[in-house]
Amino acid sequence: MSETVIDIENAVVSYREDVALRGVSLKVGSGEFVGIIGPNGAGKTTLLTIVNGLGKLLSGRVWVLGHYLTPGNGHSLRKKVGYVAQVQNIDPRMPMNVREVVMIGRYGLLGLLARPGKHDWKVVDEMLALVGMSHLARRPIGHLSGGEQQRVAIARCLAQEPRLFLLDEPTASLDWKAQTDILELVKQIHDSRHLTTLFVTHDLNCLPVACDRIVLMKEGLIWGEGSPSELLTDNNLGRLYDMPVSEVKKRRGENILV
Repeated sequence: MSETVIDIENAVVSYREDVALRGVSLKVGSGEFVGIIGPNGAGKTTLLTIVNGLGKLLSGRVWVLGHYLTPGNGHSLRKKVGYVAQVQNIDPRMPMNVREVVMIGRYGLLGLLARPGKHDWKVVDEMLALVGMSHLARRPIGHLSGGEQQRVAIARCLAQEPRLFLLDEPTASLDWKAQTDILELVKQIHDSRHLTTLFVTHDLNCLPVACDRIVLMKEGLIWGEGSPSELLTDNNLGRLYDMPVSEVKKRRGENILV
């Protein structure tokens, strides 16, 4: 493996009575594209949360980009970590245009009270061009389609100039064409900007073919990890999702959410 940039050791995270992570350990090398899959409630989002410096550990250690996560350094860590979540419903009356929304990504570096300068707006415009949204820069954010809004969310993330690229179900609720476009865009960004990428999904059809490694999660545990060819077998997936192999085949072939 190349230089390690994420090293999680026996992480335990609990939300009230529910244990979200049960002693999870994972190492990720610089430049890797790691796909994390598993059923709902497997702990996938919680895994991203602790990498992003937001999770509270009951036990274990999390080391990201040269620093162990502590209660006091999460904010500084998040300046280096870009995060994209699912498409959110945005009120069409929201008084912000696309360019202004992408600028939000710069404030983590500038500070909330700082005023962006020419360089910051230049970075914003470069990210809009990268995601193919320059022509809609002045459009109200609430007037965009789901796929367009997700492109803006990716541009906002990249405006932060992160080293880690975390994506949590970024294609959920999008139509097939928009899903395909977003997956291709994520691959292009990963390669062109030399990022380390963690991509979470429960939908096998939305798992990027670009993944170098797959991590299978179930019930707060890492159930397996390895190359896509090793892990994405019908037998493994049938056990992961608790359904017959024939049903896994059907759902993979018909583009139905698993």
